[in-house]
Amino acid sequence: MSNILVVEDDEDIAFLVAMHLRDHGAEVDVCHHGQEGLDKACSGNYDLIILDLMLPGVDGLEICRRVRAQESYTPILMLTARSAEMDRVLGLEIGADDYLTKPFSVRELVARAKAICRRISALNQTSESSLSPLKHRDLEIDYQGRTVRMKQRPLDLTAREFDLLWHFARHPGQVFTRCQLLDAVWGYSHEGYEHTVNSHINRLRAKIEADPSQPEWILTVWGVGYKFADSKGASS
Repeated sequence: MSNILVVEDDEDIAFLVAMHLRDHGAEVDVCHHGQEGLDKACSGNYDLIILDLMLPGVDGLEICRRVRAQESYTPILMLTARSAEMDRVLGLEIGADDYLTKPFSVRELVARAKAICRRISALNQTSESSLSPLKHRDLEIDYQGRTVRMKQRPLDLTAREFDLLWHFARHPGQVFTRCQLLDAVWGYSHEGYEHTVNSHINRLRAKIEADPSQPEWILTVWGVGYKFADSKGASS
């Protein structure tokens, strides 16, 4: 792990999280107020932002929105209250990469943070040619710009939906189990999180399929998992 910003107004939680991240080799900055968190988050100096939603001053959703409006991409792990389901959904919609609900296991938070950092590091080491835009019939995906167009119409995907679609589109026709998708896209494959894959695929289908109940792009392979439509007519 590298340089991490923790924005959390509960000083005890922030101290505990920072301590465990430092124990795993990360450089950690901590702030407890929304405006300070916004200033630091938008500096572009971090490899990961761990962001609480309920903050004094500027809230976490606004910080997430402002970070995502920047040209450079900084992953965000969002912390939410267990009851704040709508905030979690909104956070994911405006660009959070992952979330944990309070109370959470610090061990799991560290595992999630390490997984995000590993995934981003691997992408940064990937050659430019392998990140060239993909075109599958009417679907165009630009990784560098993180944009998706269907029949020339831009689609509004969350960060994780984009990563999931990109992974599928790079491997047309290949069948993936839910655990394989968790490992490749989320960076972890803990048992019990397979429902996360199902919910993201359902949301992705709702955005890219003409009829989500009869998908043409992301296909279910019963008893195994999912695959992207075969590469007939596709190019990269």
